[in-house]
Amino acid sequence: MLLFYQGDSPTPRSPEAWATLSEKEQKAVYADYQAVNVTPGVTPGLGLDSPETATTVRVQNGKALTTDGPFVEIKEAIGGYLTLEADDLDAAIELAARIPAARLGGAVEVRPIVEW
Repeated sequence: MLLFYQGDSPTPRSPEAWATLSEKEQKAVYADYQAVNVTPGVTPGLGLDSPETATTVRVQNGKALTTDGPFVEIKEAIGGYLTLEADDLDAAIELAARIPAARLGGAVEVRPIVEW
């Protein structure tokens, strides 16, 4: 699974930050995500709403306790994900490097999926 951490990367959700990219760069971001999604072995995931919309749930003494907002720092929050059927870690790293968030101030975490 590849987990996208948006970090400081500009996205259309933040028009001010998105405007720091030229129109050509914006189109390249869209094209790069589309290209990643049609890569053989990729199952596209979904983008996630902003971390501020999260509700964190913990259970204490058998009772569900909720807190508005994310558990982690917003900069560390996951912005989206995809799964990849790959032969090895190198193939997953190669794909992760193509994801715009990785080069625009965020990161992509590559993590094996446990089979039960």
